[in-house]
Amino acid sequence: MRNFTYYNPTTILFGKGSIAEMNTLLPMDLKIMILAGGGSIKSNGVYNQTRAALSGYSTVEFWGIPPNPEYEICMKAVAKVKEEKVDFLLAVGGGSVLDAAKFIAAAARYEGVDPWDMMGDRSSIKPALPIGSILTLPATGSEANGNAVISRKQFSQKLALSSPSLWPQFAVLDPETTFSLPDRQTINGIVDAFVHVAEQYLTHDVNTPLQDRQAEGILLTLIEEAPKVLSEPGNYDARANIMWSATNALNTLIGCGVVQDWATHMIGHELTVIHGLDHARTLAIVLPSLLRFQKEHKLGKLAQYGRRVWGLNGPDDLVADAAVNKTEEFFRETGIKTKFSEYGIDAESCLIAGERITTRMGPIGERGNLTKEAIETILKNSQ
Repeated sequence: MRNFTYYNPTTILFGKGSIAEMNTLLPMDLKIMILAGGGSIKSNGVYNQTRAALSGYSTVEFWGIPPNPEYEICMKAVAKVKEEKVDFLLAVGGGSVLDAAKFIAAAARYEGVDPWDMMGDRSSIKPALPIGSILTLPATGSEANGNAVISRKQFSQKLALSSPSLWPQFAVLDPETTFSLPDRQTINGIVDAFVHVAEQYLTHDVNTPLQDRQAEGILLTLIEEAPKVLSEPGNYDARANIMWSATNALNTLIGCGVVQDWATHMIGHELTVIHGLDHARTLAIVLPSLLRFQKEHKLGKLAQYGRRVWGLNGPDDLVADAAVNKTEEFFRETGIKTKFSEYGIDAESCLIAGERITTRMGPIGERGNLTKEAIETILKNSQ
């Protein structure tokens, strides 16, 4: 196992009615900005619960964070933070609202000219405004890590930022807030969490048996619980298990000391910019093709995955192939499509992703072997 440092300062309030407990973590002298998306939290009762929990606090609100949080909208929130002298940001919604909150928290205290310069440059992020969250869509794991992804239309870019100062101080996870989610969002969340685990687990062995078992446990839980939440949207236990799995998929624990990939996400981000596809749907298109392309380099882990998660038997080579097929079948069984053609998209129109990524970062993947040409091949094989 490699050396690592584990850092996780987020307090988790989990379970039915936990929004009401949030004020135990917030000093009364704070001025709080509530950040939200398009208004679904008003129809499902989360907004009223939030306002009740914040009774007596000084608050302002900022609405309109889109599913792929945009720099231009975030900067409007930054201006309001400064104008209102806000002390604390409370993200109420899914991972997009939380990612926006992280960027806003950092940008509000950024000392340079353009906060976009923070993207990919951890050293430029100074101590940010403190953040809390009420999660309504389990998917990104953003409630328990210091990462965020932001889009900027002007540059046609979707980039990540990361810093220890961007970890939320607390996250409220009440599974009942997810009961009213449309199937599309529920499915996207399950697939996103699944691929988060795959990016950290399906690489190569560095003697991390505990982390492997933890990753496999999350994958098995997602596989077992997905059919339940899709057939019974009000199944509290299934919703709770999905929610906790998504948090643990990216709270950095299973990634401690392991080799990580993240090529699927990097390619997926470009596809969202190019074609506007949901983030999770880009992952479902790319991951199976990428795993097949990287089979030689990932063979040991793919075979282990096939045996432990899917119960497969046989030679490593055949088990690895079958495991990738099972993964793609799982995505499709949840109702998510896995081919460009099923979205009416020609893979040729996506090949620019390889050039965009490698120009900015060079070859990607845990072995640094995914060149522009390799990415193009992966995308063509996803047609």
